[in-house]
Amino acid sequence: MPLKYLKKSELNQWVVTLLKENGRKFYGPKEKNGFFDFDEIGDASELRLDYDTTVIPPKKYFQPPQELMLKFKTGGADYENVIDKTPFVLFGVHPYDIIAINQMDKIFSMENRDEHYLARREASVLVGVDVETVSANHFAGSMGTSIAKTGWDVLLTKINGGYLVQSGNPKGEKLMASIAGGEKGTNEQLAEREKIWLDNCAAMRKHELKCAPEDLHAFLEKGYNHPIWEEKARLCFSCGSCNLVCPTCYCFDVQDDVAWDTKCGTRCRSWDGCLLKDFATVTGGHNFRKRKADRYRHRFYRKGKYVPEKMGEIACVGCGRCIKACVSNIANPVEVYNRLVEA
Repeated sequence: MPLKYLKKSELNQWVVTLLKENGRKFYGPKEKNGFFDFDEIGDASELRLDYDTTVIPPKKYFQPPQELMLKFKTGGADYENVIDKTPFVLFGVHPYDIIAINQMDKIFSMENRDEHYLARREASVLVGVDVETVSANHFAGSMGTSIAKTGWDVLLTKINGGYLVQSGNPKGEKLMASIAGGEKGTNEQLAEREKIWLDNCAAMRKHELKCAPEDLHAFLEKGYNHPIWEEKARLCFSCGSCNLVCPTCYCFDVQDDVAWDTKCGTRCRSWDGCLLKDFATVTGGHNFRKRKADRYRHRFYRKGKYVPEKMGEIACVGCGRCIKACVSNIANPVEVYNRLVEA
């Protein structure tokens, strides 16, 4: 696959070229009031590839927080499926978020395929970037997600002030075809990238898991009645912040809204989270997880046991967003899992 080395000025010029393309949006990390988040980029100077972690993961471009899915007329005979196929470039995604997106791809492709998610995914070009600034709560090194050797269309790695740029597939090659200038990448630069990968594996361990991630299911199998669930849940506000900032949480709620004239309406879905008190409430008012401790425990079982049983991957990529978002300081997966390991 094509490999190039770009000076910072040449990378900026490439971004300028991509921004000028009509009909395709361009999203990337930018700074907002001292925090970082993915947003639409209007100028190359806004792009911050040196960010630590964004507040909200880039999954929002494939599964929006609120999404119009269907327009209908009452009676059921006339409806319009609303699918967004607007092309876009998602630029500067960290490896752990790339792995999370790839996991979502599998989830939404299983059994009943989610055409809304998959249409957005097909319309996207994913440009990854290796981590330059390790956050205070990164533990991707403990989860094996500090690097992503596949899953991206293009990968950037900062080397000696410039960027090594590699395509991973024909979609990435097409995007790189718009690069003006640059030099052909070398084996020495690839070796330097390997060193950066090793350094990041070591540095992104702000919280150290005391077992291999693939062994978590065994500890969870034995830890269902561990006192930690009641202990931590007493401090839980059931705010759902840990769910909503997680790049691997994909639960949603669907609601129909009928117009005042009762002749037409819309169907929308929005993010939902298993820590919210009414998440498991069904018709008749019965709540399958009414107790906070049950909801709190479910989050960790979903990540370490239920999803791995479904698709063979741990549903935690070590981004650390949940740790930062939790005002009660009870959301750290490593802290909880280590207690089970120690027991």
